Amino acid sequence: MTRADSATLYVFPGSHPCSSAMLMLDLKGIPYRRVDLVPGLHPLSVRMRGFPGSRTPIRQVDGGTHRSLGLMDRIGTVPALRFGDEKIQTNREIARFLERTHPEPPLFPSDGERRRAVEEAELWGDEVLQMAARRIVLAAGRRGVEELRDRGGRGRLGPLMSENETVRVAVARVSAPIFKATDSSERDLLAALPEMLDSVDAWIAAGVLDGGELNAADLMIAPSLALLAYRLDLRPEIEARAAGAFLERVLPEPHPSSGLASPAA
Repeated sequence: MTRADSATLYVFPGSHPCSSAMLMLDLKGIPYRRVDLVPGLHPLSVRMRGFPGSRTPIRQVDGGTHRSLGLMDRIGTVPALRFGDEKIQTNREIARFLERTHPEPPLFPSDGERRRAVEEAELWGDEVLQMAARRIVLAAGRRGVEELRDRGGRGRLGPLMSENETVRVAVARVSAPIFKATDSSERDLLAALPEMLDSVDAWIAAGVLDGGELNAADLMIAPSLALLAYRLDLRPEIEARAAGAFLERVLPEPHPSSGLASPAA
């Protein structure tokens, strides 16, 4: 890779959307420099690096957008990929950029019908499961870290937010109101979660997910499952499903001596 084509990915630790971008770059075999930003300050950090952000909010919670969340989306978001002179934000845009510039191995099937099925699952993973997983884990995190695997300090996504436990708790408590991670919303989301996991299992059974070659939907959905599995009360249900074996394939449980998961094979 020449200097003009060098890749830098801006992320923050333990982010499931950022994990999706890293998995895509790994699958494509593209070397890149990872830059960890401070959660909460990451929108300003990417804006200072020349990323434009979005004119309108790109994330919604229960049909609306908290003022702080909308502001963060407008300023900038991660994952943010700088590739030579190109600047790309959001996983679906990154997937399509990589597919244009590095077609092999593909992130999408060549068959039109199969591609539409993968894109449907990818969109659902981005807009539905990703936010549900974030809110479910934030709801536990705002109470502390006792409900999380290794207190949120280690797992398939690495430490959540920070290696410092005090910072993890503080970020969760500040973020919870922005994402409406309340007792009421937690009950509703947990009640809806089995149906979401049924959808993942159904896509696996249909070969849309967990097929012979991993695709964009695989890499979008697996990190959200990984985040959910940080909750000790949800791990057994996830691991008992087809979704559990799929998750282990894409984001294997880290070795006890390591805080990070291995790249997908």
